[in-house]
Amino acid sequence: MKERRKVERFPLSLLARIETNDSSRKQIFKFKTRDISSAGAFIDTTEKFSEGTRFKMDFTIPSKRIKELTGALSLIECEGNVIRTTNDGIAVRFNTDCQIIGLKSV
Repeated sequence: MKERRKVERFPLSLLARIETNDSSRKQIFKFKTRDISSAGAFIDTTEKFSEGTRFKMDFTIPSKRIKELTGALSLIECEGNVIRTTNDGIAVRFNTDCQIIGLKSV
């Protein structure tokens, strides 16, 4: 089967915090990524989300090198939506408004 992805995906387990906000209430979930690319990620979860669900998401990057250079961990914040669901997770697509910010030393 020919690879259809346009960007390279990396097998990387990062802590992910997802915030959904539908018409009834805001919900916050904590998961781990299975893999990630510049365009999206696959999140391991048995929690059910509908395709198209919009969310805000942040990932903590536990990098010793980043901490050496900046004295802080990094956080990637972005928005996106669920594009596919499976029995063991969700595929999410990021919009283009992702940003990397520094966190205070832990």
